[in-house]
Amino acid sequence: MKARTTTSRKTVKTDTARTRYVELKRILEERRREILAQVQGKMRDVRSEGGTGEGQGVLDAAESSEADIQDDIEFALIQMKSETLTRIEEALTRLDEGTFGDCFECGAEISGRRLRALPFAVRCKDCEEARELEDHRERLSSQRRPAGHLLDVS
Repeated sequence: MKARTTTSRKTVKTDTARTRYVELKRILEERRREILAQVQGKMRDVRSEGGTGEGQGVLDAAESSEADIQDDIEFALIQMKSETLTRIEEALTRLDEGTFGDCFECGAEISGRRLRALPFAVRCKDCEEARELEDHRERLSSQRRPAGHLLDVS
């Protein structure tokens, strides 16, 4: 009788893991499709405008500067989306390898709620908060150092 209970638990755990795998894979692939469509749309827009604001007529200095800023923003957005796509691809690889959902820092399982919100998360909530706090401390520490600090060789 004990063997049946163990087998039953394994089946439930396997079914739960399989359901989670399917759900997370669907979320990641859906997010990938959305971002790819956005990036491709932006690239088509840039190509159709010629990248220099063609079709806008002659621009004065202020309009030209504003157009340059807008182009920079568009480029930054495309770059961010590209980085997100890379993270999604890495998450899909980890999912197929069976390592997806495990925290890089402590090895604990990342909560399903966190993965649904941020499907390419690599750290659990606690480890991510600790990392962000450490990054914040390092930024504050580097801001407090005097500029000549690095040149002092005495």
